[in-house]
Parts: sequence; C-alpha cells; structure tokens
Amino acid sequence: MLSASSAPVIEATLPVVGEHLEEISDVFYRTMIGENPELLDLFSRSAQATGEQRGSLSGAVAAYATHLIGAGPDGPAFEHIVERIAHRHCALGIRPEQYTMVGRYLLGAVATVLGDAVTAPVAAAWDEVYWLFAARLIGREARLYAEAGVDGADPWQEFTVAQRIAEAHDTVSFVLIPADGGAAPDFRPGQYVTVAADLPGNGRQLRQYSLSQAATGGTLRITVRRVRGVGGAPDGVVSGFLHDHVAAGDRLRISRPYGDLTLQPGNSPLLLVSAGVGITPMASILEHVARTQPTREVTAVHADRSPDRHPLRADMTANGSRLRTFRSLSWYEQPSGEPDTYPGRIDTDLIPVHPDADVYLCGPAPFMQAVRAGLHLRGIPDERIRYEVFGSEQWRPAPAPAAV
Repeated sequence: MLSASSAPVIEATLPVVGEHLEEISDVFYRTMIGENPELLDLFSRSAQATGEQRGSLSGAVAAYATHLIGAGPDGPAFEHIVERIAHRHCALGIRPEQYTMVGRYLLGAVATVLGDAVTAPVAAAWDEVYWLFAARLIGREARLYAEAGVDGADPWQEFTVAQRIAEAHDTVSFVLIPADGGAAPDFRPGQYVTVAADLPGNGRQLRQYSLSQAATGGTLRITVRRVRGVGGAPDGVVSGFLHDHVAAGDRLRISRPYGDLTLQPGNSPLLLVSAGVGITPMASILEHVARTQPTREVTAVHADRSPDRHPLRADMTANGSRLRTFRSLSWYEQPSGEPDTYPGRIDTDLIPVHPDADVYLCGPAPFMQAVRAGLHLRGIPDERIRYEVFGSEQWRPAPAPAAV
C-alpha cells in the first residue's frame, strides 16, 4: 500500500510524469548505460538504437503508480504486468541487488527531466512507488527461480545444437539438447528461453526466443528470423550471429523456459493469431493441443509478407490435421492465390470466431492492437484475449475510437 502522505503527491504528479515518459526513459537509459557499459550485455543494442526498449521500465513504474492510487475501471490491471516482467527478468538472470542501481538512475532521470518540480516530498513519494514495485518483482522472481530449480546468479545451461532446419526465407530452427546428456527442462506451450550469445568482439548479448514445439522431454526448439534493419536501423546482431555462425554440433547457453503467454486449462475453441515469427508460440500451443486434446476446435490465422516467408507452415498443417476440427487462414502482402489465403492485412471480419473462443495473439504491437480491436467489435471480451505487451504500452491509454 502507498503511504497516506505519498498518495496525494503521486496523484498530483502522475500526469506530468506520464507526459514526459519518453524523455525520462531516454535520460535513464543513456545515463545508466553510459556510466555502466557492462549493462549492454543485458540490453538489446538494436532496440536501444531504435528507441524500442527505452519506455519499458519507466512505463511500467508509471503503470504501477496508477495502480497504487486506484485509477478506476479504466486503469491498467497490474497483476499480469508484474507476472510478465518477472518472467522476463528471470529469463535474463536479473538479480535483486541490481534494483538498487536501476532505482537510483531512474529517479535521477525523473529529477533531471522535471527539474525544480521534483521537490523532496515528490522525490520521496516516487522512491516509495519504485521500491514497492521492486519488492513485488523481487519476491515473484525469487519464486520463479526456485520453481525452475536454478540459481539466479547463474541461470544458464549449455545445450548442443542437434539440428539446424531452414524453415522459410530468413528463418531457421535450432533443435537443442542438453550438453550434459540430461533431459531438457519441461515447459508450458507458449513459453520462451533466452539465448546468451557470446559475440566475437561484441560481448555477450541476450535474446529471448519462443519455444516453437511442444515439450517432448528430450529437446527444445527455437525458430529465429534474421532481423534486417529498416530505415537506417541496425540489423539484429544475435539473429545474424545465429544464422551465420551456429551449426549442428555447436553449443549455446540457454536459460530455463519462462513466460506467461501460455495455454490455459480448458476446452473452449481456440483462435491462434500471429504475424511473422510470432507464429512460434502458436506452433507450440497447436502441437500440444493436437497431442492432448485432439477433439478441441482450433482456428489458426497468420499474416506474413509472402508464402515463402511463412515459417513453420508445414508443422502447423501437420499438427492441425491431427485435430477433429481445424481451420487455417493466411493473409499475405504479396497475394499467392492459394486456398484459404487473402491479400493484404488481416481482416478480422473474415475470421470465423466462436463466441466462447480463447484467443492468443503474437506479433508486432501495432498488429496485435489492430486484431484485438477488431475482435472486440466481434464480441470477444478482453478476458478471453491473451497477448504480450511489455512496458510503456501498458501505461499509455488506448486512442479514442474514431467518430462515426
């Protein structure tokens, strides 16, 4: 609970903090990483270069402040945000002592951007918000590490690449087995692992990749699309390294599986909607359902640039054929003329939607926002739509609907 003295201060200052989130985030990351360059091992260089990552932490703290002061029915529901961040932090090996440094730089960035408006009571109130948030995350992360049976200070396990499989244009799967000959860790369909890639001359970089097959007990599989920079943005260094330098027989250091975008218990019809390499958790979910619930109704919808860029297409078809009721629809920017395919972007009006369907979304944030909005218009409530958005997008209010 936020203290009685801090609550009115946070309520009064939250709007101005929200208005300056981008500036606060920029100062925070630039200062912290500039003074601690070793932290580049934790943060994506390409995401830093494009600004994609900068709003994550400050946006989450602002969302938590909104939660603490009670923003009403339109405020962000926070339990799932905590869960999502905790899973990501464990996949990165974040340790409790790192929260002290992060808090110092984040609150320093708030003071730098807002200047004289940050009085001693304002600084104390936001410090309280941060540490309430940090304590909640630290506690959840400790439990996740314990459940995974790993030491948070050394969360990595060595795996050998058993197979390298070309899946589609610029997309490759790596089938991994534990290097010590033991069993692969169990996981829930929809979870991901972190690859700790030691890049020649470029330090260690961490990237998270969804597991693209159901748990078998023997292997893990990740499916990696090469990230090519657009509009001056850099290419993805880890995806490029995996594509260009990792072959069967090589070793990779991998985290335990984490993530909360997982298949929930039940037998309602499933709608799996993906774009690009966002198909990977859907492939894991579909294979699991085909093995364990072959009578469950499933519809898979995918968007991509063209059929030759559609990864795991054969897997989805094969696993779908094991179900009593399965339908697959695809949208391609470059029309293919194939059955059950459409040109352009996904039109949610053309998706067969069961009113009781459970929906899973994975893809770029604008794609998921558009599909989610379309499904709302089809009568699917938020509680039946599961998707992953991390950080500042949780704080920013949804745009008002256009006038009709």
